[in-house]
Amino acid sequence: MPTRAKPAPAPERPPLELARRIVELAEDKKAADIVLLDLAALTTMADYFVVCSGGSERQLEAIASGIIGSLRDEKTKPYGREGTAASHWILVDYGSVVVHILTPPEREYYGLEKHWSEARTILSVQ
Repeated sequence: MPTRAKPAPAPERPPLELARRIVELAEDKKAADIVLLDLAALTTMADYFVVCSGGSERQLEAIASGIIGSLRDEKTKPYGREGTAASHWILVDYGSVVVHILTPPEREYYGLEKHWSEARTILSVQ
């Protein structure tokens, strides 16, 4: 049987383009208080954070699943996903872009934006 060569992986998106697409997808799922932070000058862990809120466990899951599913359809897969809707914090890791989806109380408690206050805010969607 002849073997077929595996197709080449899709070229990686530029990080800012990916981050902006994630913001759009979060908006589509009615995420609240979306913030895009530029961390490139502050850390090597990621270039950008997208931080957003969902009002319920169901909405957290819908936001995360919507982002992951849509980007997978666009040939962009996450490196990993941590947390669950029941934990009130879901993290989706795209390497250069990390997405944090939290309930408002968890977001206030952990204060990611305060912790990364030196990061440049690229956009904020209320």
